[in-house]
Amino acid sequence: MRFASIGSGSRGNGTLVEVDDTLVLLDCGFPIVQVEQRMARLGMTPADLSAIVVTHEHGDHIKGVGPLARRYNLPVWMTPGTARHQRLGKLPELCLFNSHAAFAIDALELIPYPVPHDAMEPAQFVFSDGARRFGVLTDVGCWTPHIEQQLSGCDALLLECNHDADMLQRGSYPPSLKRRVGGRQGHLSNLQSAELLGRLDNSKLQHLVMAHLSEENNQPQLAQQTLANVLGCETDWIGIAEQDAGLEWREVV
Repeated sequence: MRFASIGSGSRGNGTLVEVDDTLVLLDCGFPIVQVEQRMARLGMTPADLSAIVVTHEHGDHIKGVGPLARRYNLPVWMTPGTARHQRLGKLPELCLFNSHAAFAIDALELIPYPVPHDAMEPAQFVFSDGARRFGVLTDVGCWTPHIEQQLSGCDALLLECNHDADMLQRGSYPPSLKRRVGGRQGHLSNLQSAELLGRLDNSKLQHLVMAHLSEENNQPQLAQQTLANVLGCETDWIGIAEQDAGLEWREVV
């Protein structure tokens, strides 16, 4: 199993997960040309994809899904609530999943779980090849016991560190947006992510990657240090899925 990011942040998101000949793109918030360019950096093309999986209907996660699926004739998986959103247009194949039930896409098992976020029916995922588990958690305003249970014991984690709470409050966002981002259906702060991380079983953890960092309300080094304090590791051991550069392939062995 391996994973990579084609970009993560408020201007677009996409995560690749590969097991054997199965390649899935989790979310697609980029235009087709950018997806092709970003995947090419990782040695792949959209023609290699088995499917697109969608976490929720916000534009930075979904705006490229319909065009990419139609051009490359790809099935798209999402919850029924997300499917009620009308921005996708006609899809070659729409597949619905229950956020409380695991399902498979060829060699890849996906274990979805619901999350608190201001969307219709948002879900995040643990991906598995039967032996190893890669957990993803972004776009969530707070963590729950169920989220904690799902992410414990993972071999790799992609974890949201969206903002520093003090930077958010001092920043230029209008009060309504500050309340949304920092609210229980918004995005995790560095400290919230660190608190969750400290409650997980990290005994198998090979990779920890931060995702969805705010370009205005966070600093990568600050987020890294906050998480490193929990794990007792060097800051540069913690990876960053960047907005423009994404993240190179990480092998989960």
